[in-house]
Amino acid sequence: MKVLVTGGCGFIGSHLVEKLLALGHEVTILDNLISGRKKNIENFLTHPNLSFFQIDICDLVVIRPYFKNIDWIFHMAGLADIVPSIEQPKNYYDTNVTGTFNVLQSALDAGAKRFIYAASSSSYGIPQIYPTPETSPIDPQYPYALTKYMGEELVMHWSKVYKLPAISLRLFNVYGPRSRTVGAYGAVFGVFLAQKLKGSPFTVVGDGNQTRDFTYVCDVVDAFIKAAESNISGEVMNVGSDNHYSVNYLVKLLGGSIVNIPKRPGEPDCTFADINKIKQLLNWTPKVTFEEGVSNMLEIIDNWKDAPIWDPNTIDQATSTWFNFLGKK
Repeated sequence: MKVLVTGGCGFIGSHLVEKLLALGHEVTILDNLISGRKKNIENFLTHPNLSFFQIDICDLVVIRPYFKNIDWIFHMAGLADIVPSIEQPKNYYDTNVTGTFNVLQSALDAGAKRFIYAASSSSYGIPQIYPTPETSPIDPQYPYALTKYMGEELVMHWSKVYKLPAISLRLFNVYGPRSRTVGAYGAVFGVFLAQKLKGSPFTVVGDGNQTRDFTYVCDVVDAFIKAAESNISGEVMNVGSDNHYSVNYLVKLLGGSIVNIPKRPGEPDCTFADINKIKQLLNWTPKVTFEEGVSNMLEIIDNWKDAPIWDPNTIDQATSTWFNFLGKK
């Protein structure tokens, strides 16, 4: 197939591109390199079936020609992180909503055969049901979650009205190689690996008993490819590990001392995907155990040698906006 991946230099996108090339597909990457890194694709950048263009999906006129004769489109591009989305909501709306519209319209005009969207489980907010099914109420707690859900709504609407063959995959707590090492305070794995490498204590939010549906990136990539290979359209599906694990258990696997920091508003005590739908419709199941995944991360821990070391004081500064808008300490 001729495949286009927006955000193909990002964490998940680069793994998807690598797998698509291994399967023999021709791949075009569109990435503005604001969130993605060219380093993520350096090992296969010269592959004869790969083309890379540094382009912003916010510019409809510029991106439209790259969709010509494309069969599959994986829309992975987007802005992530909670605090920056609170501080810069327009940037998030422009990229995650208007950018998604631009990609959808370009795909529709070009007659794409498949459109797969990377949605976010954060759209559920603080769920009332565990494991959380796709039918759970949507209750975004911050602009990132809201804009990702608005993007999903566009995708499903284009599928319904314009018959664009599309699937939206709601991703739960994805981790693995190439996850971000620098930038804003974010995902627990990046924070903890940098701390372990420098011998600093792990900054555990609350009592550490909160659980997360940590899902290994290679399993997520397999879900995207199965979605593209299927003939299913107009469906939203969760992608998770079929389990959930406490932050304290992660600390135990990594090994090290801890320091506790205040619990944060708008964060669920548990994320745990009900993945029965994707199992049934796509015959997809996760294969990498949490223990295997953590072991894999420890083997490449040197990748975090230049990452910022977060401590309670710097985290307090970095998340002050979070507390100011979403609740009080």
